[in-house]
Amino acid sequence: MKPLIYFCLFLNVALVGCKEEDFIMQNDDEIKQYLAANNITAEKTEEGLYYVITQEGTGVNPNIANEVTVHYKGYLLSGTIFDSSYDRGDRSTFSLGNVIKGWQIGIPKLKEGGAGRLFIPSHLAYGANPPNGRIPANAVLAFDIELFEVR
Repeated sequence: MKPLIYFCLFLNVALVGCKEEDFIMQNDDEIKQYLAANNITAEKTEEGLYYVITQEGTGVNPNIANEVTVHYKGYLLSGTIFDSSYDRGDRSTFSLGNVIKGWQIGIPKLKEGGAGRLFIPSHLAYGANPPNGRIPANAVLAFDIELFEVR
């Protein structure tokens, strides 16, 4: 009887999937392992975002009401790049209120003229519903960001 119970539990998990809380813990472990393997020391916010300031800026820190101009490279922890303003050859300008939660939390850690790296767990990014086929569901996203202007 026990093998049948285990099979049913396994099948339930496989069909229903993991809860967001499971991915929060899993993503946190993935980020910690990546940081350790790459000898990176990062700060962690209460929301679960990890960040590193790679270049101190001298300007202001943006807030959610600001528009910012940045250069960025977005990649998975495997190193696969899924988006890059560098590759397009053009900086990106947008309102912080219109981007993923991880950017809303992380970019204000930078000062104008500064740069940093964000490690964003899926619950602060796209979760189970990424916008394109290049980002897997519930993936940790990493971004290298240069902040040029805050308006």
